[in-house]
Amino acid sequence: MATEVTTWPYVPTLARLALALAIGLFVGIERERRQKVAGVRTFAFAAMLGAVGGLLGEAFALLALSLLGILVVLLNVDTIRSGDGAEMTTSAALLVTAFAGLLAGQGHTFTPTLLGVTTAALLAWKQPLAGFSQALAESELRSAILLAILAFVVYPVPPAGSVDPWGLILPREAWVTVILIAALGFVNYILLKRYGARGVELTGFLGGLVNSTVTVTELANRLRASGAQLSEATFRGIVLATLAMLARNAAILGLLAPRALLSSAVPLALMLAGAGAAVYTHGRRGGTTRRENPTHNTPAVDQPFLTMQSPFSLTAALKFGIIFLALRVAGTLAQRMLGTMGFYAVSVAGGVISSASAVAAAANLAAGDALPPHIAGTGAIVASLVSALVNLPVVARLAEDRTLAQRLAWVLGGIAVLGILGAFLQPHLPRP
Repeated sequence: MATEVTTWPYVPTLARLALALAIGLFVGIERERRQKVAGVRTFAFAAMLGAVGGLLGEAFALLALSLLGILVVLLNVDTIRSGDGAEMTTSAALLVTAFAGLLAGQGHTFTPTLLGVTTAALLAWKQPLAGFSQALAESELRSAILLAILAFVVYPVPPAGSVDPWGLILPREAWVTVILIAALGFVNYILLKRYGARGVELTGFLGGLVNSTVTVTELANRLRASGAQLSEATFRGIVLATLAMLARNAAILGLLAPRALLSSAVPLALMLAGAGAAVYTHGRRGGTTRRENPTHNTPAVDQPFLTMQSPFSLTAALKFGIIFLALRVAGTLAQRMLGTMGFYAVSVAGGVISSASAVAAAANLAAGDALPPHIAGTGAIVASLVSALVNLPVVARLAEDRTLAQRLAWVLGGIAVLGILGAFLQPHLPRP
């Protein structure tokens, strides 16, 4: 009795097997470097086993995963008997690699590749991830959990569409914006806490992503306490905070209303270029490192670190939401009753209070077709300019350094001039 032979197309089959083999080798190299029991060959065989199961069908796929499960059990029994303990991380990586191989055998490319790269990254970044998690405070971990609850559990609760007859309040759209901005602020805060103490400039940039006014206030206070020893570094830190604020506002505008971002691309690009040029042209002449005066018993200057609290909590989210809704309603009413200049007046006030809220409100209006994209983009530029210029009196009052205040006035004034120039040039370009 003749046995029927199934003919597979050679090239697609070889491509699937090659992808699975590459994923297994890629992940296995990391385990081999760490001298684990399961190394390059074991991971390659696991991926190939999954690929063959994917090629043969669902029943063989389940059989392949079952066989791998037995292998994982035997692997852990062997390591436990030898006194090395269970290889839980390696076992999990083997199972994920087998699933990636199975997907490759079924014809998928992006998903198994992403699984392989992510698995290798998680294995290789063991120390940084462990250090990062251990550095988190209990309150910050609770904030992350609360953010996830608000983003994925509470999101479906607010009604879609407007809840008032005038179309001013859209709860679900507002909630999405609040969660987006809160998430950006929380991530930037974690980065600031992890890396911000390494220098004034990095502190200024990461702090500017969270809250530029708080950052400038902290840097100015630290400059006064240091007796002007950090003057040059503080100057660069404040300019970097302004640069970060502009980049953050551009990101908010692009995420919520891409057309509004395109409508304000020229002034934003000019302001970012101006801030970047100011940072680049002013070399490191100040003390960003710890110094002591050998002839005087002056205390050493510590690296500045911002003492701001986590920007995400239920109170902070509700506060931001109230500010955002107030600016959105005020902007809509001002646009309807007073025209474009009324909306710009609200943007000025928003820049003083919170430029992120003002930009988010303008973008939200543009996304809902309640405001033309070019008007929303200009409002975002106005709010960003006001937010940058508000830092000048803060520095002049707190730092007690007249030279620094004058230098910042020239730089921030130049950034404002570039923004205004870009706003005049933008209408001459084709609108999106």
